[in-house]
Amino acid sequence: MRRTLLALLVAGGLGTSMAVGARSFGAGLENSEWYLSESVFDCTLTHEVPGYGRAVFRHRAGEDLGFYLEADLPLMQPGRGLLVVEAPAWRPGEPTRRLGYVQISDSRKVMDVGNREAMAMMEGLLSGMAPTVTRQARYQGEKVRVRLSNINFRSRFDGYRRCVTGLLPVNYDQIQRSRVPFVSGSTSLADSDRQLLENIATYVAADPAVTRLFVDGHSDRFGSRIQNRALSEERAQAVADYLIEVGVPADMIVIRSHADQYPVSSNPADNRRTNIRLEREGDNSGTQRADSDAFGGASG
Repeated sequence: MRRTLLALLVAGGLGTSMAVGARSFGAGLENSEWYLSESVFDCTLTHEVPGYGRAVFRHRAGEDLGFYLEADLPLMQPGRGLLVVEAPAWRPGEPTRRLGYVQISDSRKVMDVGNREAMAMMEGLLSGMAPTVTRQARYQGEKVRVRLSNINFRSRFDGYRRCVTGLLPVNYDQIQRSRVPFVSGSTSLADSDRQLLENIATYVAADPAVTRLFVDGHSDRFGSRIQNRALSEERAQAVADYLIEVGVPADMIVIRSHADQYPVSSNPADNRRTNIRLEREGDNSGTQRADSDAFGGASG
């Protein structure tokens, strides 16, 4: 009997109004689970919220921890929701900490917050508290409260922490299109450029879906067309040579040079560059034009 009562308290009145005029959703003692998904690309902690959806902490390679809340049904009205870290029912008197307002969207991913809020929520869970978001209901006058349970969180957190130490330095979105700048007349790589290329090589080694790397050299419009063609080719070759040196197979690299054919700016410094584009299996982009890169340079 006591166990049943405790389970109801922990559940926070699943699907009922624990607070006046509010409908609360949250897992209880008997159904609170956290699931860890781990790889070198990302580390994810997922928590099912019965009757509502799921809460997800995601830490991608090369990025900070973030958090999002998914809803199976659109129960919350879009707008500003209040995010707090509060005490569970069995810890009365514990002060509630406001984390501030968050945007509730009209999409399936109703809430998406950055590192500051995600870290505060995670710290709350580790200290036995319950991160909770509250927002006006979409169709009724009451409010909707979604609470994360800390039960079984700590055991999965230890695995998450180990996973984070093994993440790659970058993710695919960060290096899919990259640019190496050059000073006038130069083909030399700076230390920061070498670090970028090393990160690309590390990612390529870990992702077997990457099939090709396009390396496109460019120049400004000073000098003759013949000189600029040679300079852009040397720049592309310098980038390709270093990629090969740090482990990228030579047969994956496609080298092209374009001289001053595709300027991206009236500023000559912006046009002295070599662009790298990664292509993965299943991409439908084909061999793109060298002037079609959204990052201001060659994309293929």
